[in-house]
Amino acid sequence: MNKNAALAIALTLVVSSAAAADMTEHQKVLYAVGQVLADQVGVFALTPEELKSVQQGLHDGVTGAKSQVDMTVYGPKIKPLAAQRAAATAKKSEAQGEALLARAAAEKGATTGTGGIIYRSLREGSGASPKAADTVTVNYRGTLPDGKEFDSSYKRGKPADLPLEGVIKCWSSGLQMMKVGGKAKLTCPPQTAYGAHGAGGVIPPNATLTFEVELLGIKAK
Repeated sequence: MNKNAALAIALTLVVSSAAAADMTEHQKVLYAVGQVLADQVGVFALTPEELKSVQQGLHDGVTGAKSQVDMTVYGPKIKPLAAQRAAATAKKSEAQGEALLARAAAEKGATTGTGGIIYRSLREGSGASPKAADTVTVNYRGTLPDGKEFDSSYKRGKPADLPLEGVIKCWSSGLQMMKVGGKAKLTCPPQTAYGAHGAGGVIPPNATLTFEVELLGIKAK
C-alpha cells in the first residue's frame, strides 16, 4: 500500500465515527474513500481488535513514526495471511450457501433451473420473456447468505438497463424465465454467480447470492 492510500485511510478513520449529517462534503468524500479501501482489505476479515493494530500501523506510516515492527520480517507475512483468511472465508461462504440453497429449494413454488439456480416467482408477469441477446430494464436487490444487502437499484432510485449477454449466468437464465411485469427471487449458486474469486471485495469467494428482481421492460437487440 502506498503512502497516499495510507493517508486516505488514516484521514478517513478520523471522520468515520461522525454521523453523515455532521460531516462536511470533504469528509464525506474521505469516508467514501475509506469504504472503497475497506473493500480492498476485506479479504483479511479483520476483527475489531485486529483493526486497532492496522490503524496504528497506518498512523505510524503516515506520520513518519518509527515502525514498531521490522517490515523485512513482517511484510512478507501479509500475503500468506491474506491467503489463509480468504480460504477460511470461502469455506464459510460455501457452508452458508449450501444451507441457503436448501432453504430456497424448499420454498413453495420454487423450481431448479440451469446450473442449479433456484427460481421462485413472487409476482407473475403478463408481457413477453426476454431472449439471451436482449437488454432488460430491471429493479433489483441483491443479498449475501447472511442477509446483508450488497447492491440495490431501489436505493439508487433508478432502474438498471442490463444486457443479458453481460450479466452473471444466474441472471441470464433466470430473467429468461420471467415475463415483463413479473417479480422473482433468484438464488444463485457460486458457479452461476462470481465463483471462487468473488467480486470487488464485496462478494466473498464461493458466495451463494439471492436477488429479488422485477422485470420492467425489454429492449431488443
